[in-house]
Amino acid sequence: MTYFEFRDRIERRLRKTPRGLSWKALRDQLALPYERACPEWTKRLEHEIGLKRVRREGPALIWTLPPKT
Repeated sequence: MTYFEFRDRIERRLRKTPRGLSWKALRDQLALPYERACPEWTKRLEHEIGLKRVRREGPALIWTLPPKT
């Protein structure tokens, strides 16, 4: 999987789920082949698509996107 495929799949799923999802939920729902999110790719997502990771449910960080304008 390339970074661009990863980015597009994450963005599509988060646009459909405005409340956000944990990494585990994203990984499972999208059948991603990674145990953990790559820190470099995560940083790129923050800059390219506005990814935010916030703590809302216990220890898990919830991945969200800003509303599209």
